[in-house]
Amino acid sequence: MQIQLNQAIEKTCQVLIGKQQQVKLALTCLLANGHLLIEDLPGMGKTTLSHTLAKVLGLQYSRIQFTSDLLPADMLGISIFDNKEQNFRFHPGPIFNQLVLADEINRASPKTQSALLEAMEEGQVSLDGETRALPSPFFVIGTQNPSHQSGTYPLPESQLDRFLMRIQLGYPDVEAEKLMLKNQISSLEHQIQPIMSVEQFQQAQTLAQQVHSSEPLVDYILRLVTFSRESQQFANPLSPRATKAILAAAKAWAYLSNRDYLIPEDIQAILPAVAEHRLRSASSDFSLTGSLSQLLLESIDPIAA
Repeated sequence: MQIQLNQAIEKTCQVLIGKQQQVKLALTCLLANGHLLIEDLPGMGKTTLSHTLAKVLGLQYSRIQFTSDLLPADMLGISIFDNKEQNFRFHPGPIFNQLVLADEINRASPKTQSALLEAMEEGQVSLDGETRALPSPFFVIGTQNPSHQSGTYPLPESQLDRFLMRIQLGYPDVEAEKLMLKNQISSLEHQIQPIMSVEQFQQAQTLAQQVHSSEPLVDYILRLVTFSRESQQFANPLSPRATKAILAAAKAWAYLSNRDYLIPEDIQAILPAVAEHRLRSASSDFSLTGSLSQLLLESIDPIAA
């Protein structure tokens, strides 16, 4: 299983050149059975990353382009009366796939954004008085443009908390961008074949959950989240859902690193992606001093009693 996962990272990095750390974080999120939020400027590779991951993992894939006039029914599906059968027949929307790309999620209205909540949290949707299960596994990769761009609606804290991780891709370096131009990466994306089956990926998820976490490392996570709640520097501290997310993501990162036990570096590697979008500074000028997750890491000693 480790060989296939390493191959999945390698194949994805052939398409998204120079972004191995972000690719590993994205795969970590899916391995931890969580939803991923990618925030960056248009044209940075957000859609390419999600599509390539779906291909290498053999997942059913759909893309929903969020716009200001998108309705919940456009995403979830609709029941249409069948004259021949004399009853209503449900036509599932694009949400009924294993990996759903919610593209530019913050361009849709809050009403449409909120329609994702039950799907992301429960793996099901309620329509016409009936609950319909979504495929298993089920992942949402949401992409959003920076909030300063026109036509965007900020995601509420309750929806941000549903995303296990948030990452940013950033600009490629000069060598990576030159290689991208020379190798015509867009054609390579269409040649990607599945590296593993859905069943194999689900088995890898189970193995990742079984990674051993010693009590001192669990205490380390608890000290981090407790500091965010007791310190006067955070207006929005970390919730219990965030605590569980840190542990799940750290286990998945350790498993991708070919270990069956946690070390402090696993927690430190995933903490910015897990915590940063959940925290909010109590100070309006905190951005001048650094990231909120870095403040947590610098404040708490992993080996303290």
